[in-house]
Amino acid sequence: MDNNSKKDFSSLTDEAIENIRQDRLQANELLKDLIKYMAGAEDRHKYVGLTAAKYVETLQRSNEQLVKIASLKRKTEDENVDLSDEEREVIFEELNKQVGE
Repeated sequence: MDNNSKKDFSSLTDEAIENIRQDRLQANELLKDLIKYMAGAEDRHKYVGLTAAKYVETLQRSNEQLVKIASLKRKTEDENVDLSDEEREVIFEELNKQVGE
């Protein structure tokens, strides 16, 4: 992998990680608000429980995304494995798709 490709991959992964972190903060805040709301009355859970589950799912997916990125970075740094432009684009598209969900 040439230096430009490394910089591109690094900047893309850094951007994806920042997006993941921002999404996690937002989902976490919304989840906290829902938990407070649900604690107010037992019957509220049936109305917002599914939404709370979606926020937890978002947090879980972001953990998986971070693990994928970390393993890719480690693989490229440790093994000096070259990723093709197509492979980098597929990875970036997948991360963007998951972050946008």
